[in-house]
Amino acid sequence: MSKAKAVILVSGGLDSTTVLAMAKNQGYDCYTLSFDYGQRHCSELLAAERTSKAMNAVEHKVVKLDLGTIGGSALTDTSIDVPEQLSEGIPVTYVPARNTVFMAIALGWAEVLGAQDIFIGVNAVDYSGYPDCRPEFVQAFEDMANLATKAGVEGNKLRIQAPLMKMSKSDIVQEGTKLGVDYSLTVSCYQADEEGRACGRCDSCRLRKIGFENAGMSDPTRYVD
Repeated sequence: MSKAKAVILVSGGLDSTTVLAMAKNQGYDCYTLSFDYGQRHCSELLAAERTSKAMNAVEHKVVKLDLGTIGGSALTDTSIDVPEQLSEGIPVTYVPARNTVFMAIALGWAEVLGAQDIFIGVNAVDYSGYPDCRPEFVQAFEDMANLATKAGVEGNKLRIQAPLMKMSKSDIVQEGTKLGVDYSLTVSCYQADEEGRACGRCDSCRLRKIGFENAGMSDPTRYVD
């Protein structure tokens, strides 16, 4: 019997790579999807390709968008500095509507593939406070997906799976390690250099470092300094 298919949103970072490992462990044929959306660097796209290949994804696709045309985020507008200190509220690294756009495209590919599951590595415990990483958002998107698609209205219910939602970063690191994830292949930094080396100062680097420390594991991240 053929395996069930799943679309996995992958950024090349720690969280999404762990989700890919979890989906694979559950027996899915994994189709990985990344976005060239006008982000500051291409290192994460190279990491997404590496991790997808290392984990035997059936197909890895990169969709080109240009969210830089609307700006509004330090990740897509180079005139806005990536913050290196903690701040109040939703940080400027939030990319307006990013997960909504990404998941909509993943939804379309899932329909084409005949996949009923879409996996995303959002987390509401150790995260930066982005509104599109909350369980309310994921549930609302799933509800919309089943109203807006041929698959949904014909009774082939689509599921948005966010297995990391309630996990701490250290829990995520431990789970991925148990599943054989090679985190040295991943890039999480918001402003990594061309070689994929991390700045060690941005919010994403801070959360990643704490995750390895709390898990009691060696951090394989390559830093600029």
